Amino acid sequence: MTARCAVRRPADITCDMTTSDRVLERLTRLHPKVIDLSLGRIERLLERLDHPEQRLAPVVHVAGTNGKGSLLAFLRAMLEAGGQRVQAYTSPHLVRFHERIRLASGLIDEAALIALLERCEAANGPEPITFFEVTTAAAFLAFAEDAANEEGADILLLETGLGGRLDATNMIDRPALTAITPIALDHQQFLGDTLAAIAGEKAGILKPGVTCVVAPQEAEALAVIEERAAAVGAALHIHGRDWTFAATKDGFRFEDANGVRHLPAPSLRGPHQIANAALAVACASQLPGFGLDGRALAAGIAGASWPGRLQRLTEGPLATMLPPGWEVWLDGGHNPAAGAALAEALAGWRDRPLHLVYGMLNTKGAEGFLRPLAPLAANLQAVTIPGEAASLSAEAAAQHAATAGFEAVPATSVTEALSAIVAAAQAPGRILICGSLYLAGKILADNG
Repeated sequence: MTARCAVRRPADITCDMTTSDRVLERLTRLHPKVIDLSLGRIERLLERLDHPEQRLAPVVHVAGTNGKGSLLAFLRAMLEAGGQRVQAYTSPHLVRFHERIRLASGLIDEAALIALLERCEAANGPEPITFFEVTTAAAFLAFAEDAANEEGADILLLETGLGGRLDATNMIDRPALTAITPIALDHQQFLGDTLAAIAGEKAGILKPGVTCVVAPQEAEALAVIEERAAAVGAALHIHGRDWTFAATKDGFRFEDANGVRHLPAPSLRGPHQIANAALAVACASQLPGFGLDGRALAAGIAGASWPGRLQRLTEGPLATMLPPGWEVWLDGGHNPAAGAALAEALAGWRDRPLHLVYGMLNTKGAEGFLRPLAPLAANLQAVTIPGEAASLSAEAAAQHAATAGFEAVPATSVTEALSAIVAAAQAPGRILICGSLYLAGKILADNG
């Protein structure tokens, strides 16, 4: 961390302490729009930085609507179990920005992050650039310099921020592999109102001569991906044609041209995580030379960690405020497909009542997310996401929930919501806090 201080006497000290949060706050002011999909601004900045995107370890570039983070978590755990030095770029973060930039040795540290952000800020000057674009440029710098050090990095797992075609991560001319997770309706105001339009944006990461591993897709989305692959000359490794999976009593069965593998249950909870783990296995099969044998695959599936995805909170203020017999869980899913996947996971929770605490951004399809959950929960307390200007108010969130079929009331805070649920309950139950990764991040930050 750097500091600029003027010291005159002990009682009269002024100090401008530079932190990554302060630099990040300055960077948010460089463009009036939070999201403005374009490649021109980041192309300009990367040129001024001497093209760090051309000096990276082999890249696996991932797009899709749901499951990108879980896929990368499984794939990273597999690669690390195979002895590889893995970098990863993900978004958004839950608690600290540093979570977005994972170097081969671990999350980027504060001093290095400040230095990289300030280099990008100086190179960009006052010209417009979005927060995601400038921070992606900083991440490319971090990864390039990490790959060039003595120990280096073997591979970079790169997650798109939004879409793909015009996403700031889409500056890699020839990745080692691309992957597209299941595509669903989300961010329609930026990507289009149909599955076909959204799939066209996601398929923008396909590159000539580079294999793309394709997760289970709706026919409409798959047709667009296949059309794009044919146009650019990309090979496809498609679920249902080239690889399949099926849940078993103690894990799942994976089959491709190499035969059948029997793999353990994923460490991440929910039936949808079997699909994400299977997609990671399919990606691993298309990465020859990385030493991913059956042992590494199984270890990665059973050992992956990805906070905020159907995560039980067993420590901290929220967990300890509940009486014996109660559980509190957290999930960051926020679109209709995520609501359906969450409902499938919750369907097995029949041994005690389920209560929801819910908050969501005003850019999301609230009722579409909530409707599959309504038959499963006894009631819902709605909250405003603290510190998020784009959050639905607790009152608006409660109204959406009521329209979706819930008995719903607003609450002033998550703590108040938990207290109200416990006070009104006839027996111990489970409480699920859900609706937004931003809400999940606030909970993890406050409950750490």
